[in-house]
Amino acid sequence: MKLEGKRVLVFGTGISGIGAADLLKRVGASVVLYDGNEKLNPREILDKLADKDGVTVILGELKKDVIASLDLAVLSPGVPTDLPLVKELKAAGIPLWGEVELAYQMGQGRVLAITGTNGKTTTTALLGQIMGDYLESVYVVGNIGTPYTSVALEMKPETVTVAEISSFQLETIEEFHPQVSAILNITEDHLNRHHTMEEYIRVKERITENQTPEEVCVLNYEDEVLRNFGESLSCRPLYFSSLRELPQGIFLRGEEFILRWEGQEISLLKTGEQQLLGAHNYENIMAAMAMAYCAGVPAPQIKESVCRFKAVEHRIEFVTEKNGVAYYNDSKGTNPDAAIKGIQAMNRPTYLIGGGYDKESSYTEWIQAFGGKVRRLVLIGQTREKIAAEARRLGFTDITLAEDLREAVEICAREAKPGEAVLLSPACASWGQFDNYEQRGRKFKEYVRAL
Repeated sequence: MKLEGKRVLVFGTGISGIGAADLLKRVGASVVLYDGNEKLNPREILDKLADKDGVTVILGELKKDVIASLDLAVLSPGVPTDLPLVKELKAAGIPLWGEVELAYQMGQGRVLAITGTNGKTTTTALLGQIMGDYLESVYVVGNIGTPYTSVALEMKPETVTVAEISSFQLETIEEFHPQVSAILNITEDHLNRHHTMEEYIRVKERITENQTPEEVCVLNYEDEVLRNFGESLSCRPLYFSSLRELPQGIFLRGEEFILRWEGQEISLLKTGEQQLLGAHNYENIMAAMAMAYCAGVPAPQIKESVCRFKAVEHRIEFVTEKNGVAYYNDSKGTNPDAAIKGIQAMNRPTYLIGGGYDKESSYTEWIQAFGGKVRRLVLIGQTREKIAAEARRLGFTDITLAEDLREAVEICAREAKPGEAVLLSPACASWGQFDNYEQRGRKFKEYVRAL
């Protein structure tokens, strides 16, 4: 769709909404920026825009005459598609795009897209490094930090975009078309949004919707849902497995990562050669290597890039293992939504360190996301009493209050048993105790290594 001169509603005034509005302004669209929260300050919203000239801000009710004037609506990922207003827009015949669809339609080049319940950020960062080492024009976008919309207009025909894509974003695609896609795993998640596991799975699988028969989707063979999905794909499935050899796919043979594909068997890497530590990362490495190979990167280049790659600092970063307990630094989890991803990434019983500066956030969904994974919640900072009260209200009572981060680490080290994990994922800003989340993460690593 040519957007110049079109009247476009952007639903949501957070980072995604502002990014979409800025992109739409740059291509000559007339922007209506909408949020259902009538208590927001319109001037503060406009001040976030690179170009606010002519942008209309509407809060609270969206009247029928405004709806009738629209050519397109762009939904932020946090906007459920079953909201009455979204249904009203749909009934009025207005096309509904998400930010990913908007960016894709405005961008150029090839797309490599990754989704899944866990491991997306590490896999996306690793694949981004492999592609960036091999090609000149590469963008790494999505939940990993850079909004897709913020760089779409900088892309060229030779550009490769490595995109981390959530189920929320996949709800609103139309023509979004990765040449290589990956679904890392599917476990129960976001059912408050998707309502049923079947719907969550359906939305995740949409990442392959526009792929052609010669293109590839990388799938986890050890995930029964994905193994079965591979049998019905219109594109080519390439499986990975950390537990068994595959007749075709990528797998571990002893300490070697082996790729069998298109009549070849290639040893890509040995497990001791990479800096990304921990058995939990083997599948992330396999998925990234498989995608890079299918995107045309030679095996020696893939190995070189993987060996140089370091974990994304402060984002579910593996620190070390002591006495059989794995320690993870997710200091970048500065709000409940970000911290939920940290919990989702854990694959063992977890001692969770949370709390910090009070940004008036609600911690309900964060606590509800514990999902049997969190063994104990150790709280610090200004919000510790507030979070503890909300946790108890929701029925979670395994809580300890600590004076500071050092004491929290010591408490976890005393109580955690071999096979368990300690995760710093605070769901709060660091201010008050630290200058920023980076300082907080570095201190956590310092205290852990000193145990």
